[in-house]
Amino acid sequence: MAKKIKEVCDFGESFGKLDIRVGRIIEAELETATPKRTYKMTVDFGAYGVKVSYGRFTRHPLEDVKDRLVLGVLNLGEKSMGPVVSEVLILGIQYPGGDSGEATFVSPAADCRIGSRLF
Repeated sequence: MAKKIKEVCDFGESFGKLDIRVGRIIEAELETATPKRTYKMTVDFGAYGVKVSYGRFTRHPLEDVKDRLVLGVLNLGEKSMGPVVSEVLILGIQYPGGDSGEATFVSPAADCRIGSRLF
């Protein structure tokens, strides 16, 4: 039997308000100032600028993170993670067998143009 899904909502009042775009991680390093193991990622969104994001994608080796295409939500505003501030939310899914909050990337299956919009 299928599990229940969340209540149906209006596209324009929910998902349609999010500006989700393809970016390329151009720099990645381990951030030591956050409460939990975190990567600091500098992400190029083309015409939409270069943004810094902090995320718990640490099950991926740093060399596999750099140059990866990712999906980022550009219009959620900044979010504090301890002493650092993330400018963009990089979308992820719970890493299989990982601790709560450890993530793997949501990425395009093809080499898309950075700045492309998710629809």
